[in-house]
Amino acid sequence: MAQITIDIPDDLAQRLAPYQSQFSELFTRLIATTLLGQQPPGQSTPTLPNSSSTYQEILDLLISQPTSEQIISFKVSEASQSRLQTLLQKNRETALSPAESAELDLYEQLDTLMGLLKVRAYTTLNAAPQN
Repeated sequence: MAQITIDIPDDLAQRLAPYQSQFSELFTRLIATTLLGQQPPGQSTPTLPNSSSTYQEILDLLISQPTSEQIISFKVSEASQSRLQTLLQKNRETALSPAESAELDLYEQLDTLMGLLKVRAYTTLNAAPQN
């Protein structure tokens, strides 16, 4: 078997540490599905986290080359908002599972990304010459 070495930032290495034993399978899936457009032999379609629909909503927005106004007015679906509220409530009442904690972290990252995009879009919109 061939061996590949990559350099990654320390913070990413720490976040990936729990998945170290799964790297071979994860990279095989990534390469097969993303680069080769196929499913690895003997593999079923991987289950995506619930937040993947939110991720997809944001990707769809960005791929559509939105105007500043569209970025500023963007809101995730009711289903995504409901799932986030469920995770937040559960986090207040009990401990989240590792998967739920990771999902909540992803929501936080996506919220930060959209916040930054909205600030940038608002700044761009207000900097444009007024007619």
